[in-house]
Amino acid sequence: MTALDGTMHWEGRHTWYRVLGGLEGGRTPVVLLHGGPGLTHDYLTPLAEALSGPAGGGRPCVLYDQYGGGRSGHRADAPAGFWTVELFLEELRLLLAHLGIEDAFHLLGHSWGGMLGLELAVTRPRGLRSLTTTGAFAASRTYISEVRGLVDALPEPTRAVILRHEAAGTTDSAAYQEAMLEFYRRHVILARPVPECLLRTVAAMREDPTVCRAMMGESEFSMTGSLRTWDIRDRLHLVQTPVLVASGRHDEVTPAAADELYEALPYAERAVLEGSSHHPHLDQPAEFLDLVRKFIDHADQ
Repeated sequence: MTALDGTMHWEGRHTWYRVLGGLEGGRTPVVLLHGGPGLTHDYLTPLAEALSGPAGGGRPCVLYDQYGGGRSGHRADAPAGFWTVELFLEELRLLLAHLGIEDAFHLLGHSWGGMLGLELAVTRPRGLRSLTTTGAFAASRTYISEVRGLVDALPEPTRAVILRHEAAGTTDSAAYQEAMLEFYRRHVILARPVPECLLRTVAAMREDPTVCRAMMGESEFSMTGSLRTWDIRDRLHLVQTPVLVASGRHDEVTPAAADELYEALPYAERAVLEGSSHHPHLDQPAEFLDLVRKFIDHADQ
């Protein structure tokens, strides 16, 4: 499998990307959108490698680090208002054009990446063949309500520790971080040991949490950042391409939150992976690959 790394320069910024497989081979490529905001491509690498390998049918894939994270440019001094959905939409559109694939491409977005994919899909880009979302939702208020329910269901004293530190604004405390590990073990990643690619992604974001703090906030339960009011439900009827809405049974983006997204889309399929949490491609890699491959192949017909 060939891998080509490159850098796109745009408006005084730069975005790092990697292409797996040749874009000139005739198969419509898949662009993978990582979550966060502020994570990196690393944890999606196993999925991209599988899709571009024999098991995935040799489909070319594009990974990239969204601006502000990983190997792309950073702006730790940027005001919070700099980091907007529109900024990342512009970056994505420019990357598609830079790679020469804007006339035919698939999108696969995880978590925030799924939200970004939806934002592009509602604009009806001519080249979008399909969108797969995993662990994504249609409205932040629904996610907040659902994830708080998951916190309430945690055993004591874990639940009490999380709520106490959330209320006090001391989410950087050791006790809070330890309690959060219990939540993560139940609703973020079930695979054991935790895959190294995910650990690298998390470590990279912790080195520069600027984007995450601006858009998500200090807590994923209360979302105090700019995405707190994000709601795309009244625009989803504009999506004219097929969408696969996938999620894990134990996902922090609960099945109910993902169902709301699915039900608002005109042309959608729904899949719940029973043995997964927020990262089905790491919890159940073979099952998730088979699901995505079949969906994308069908969309190409």
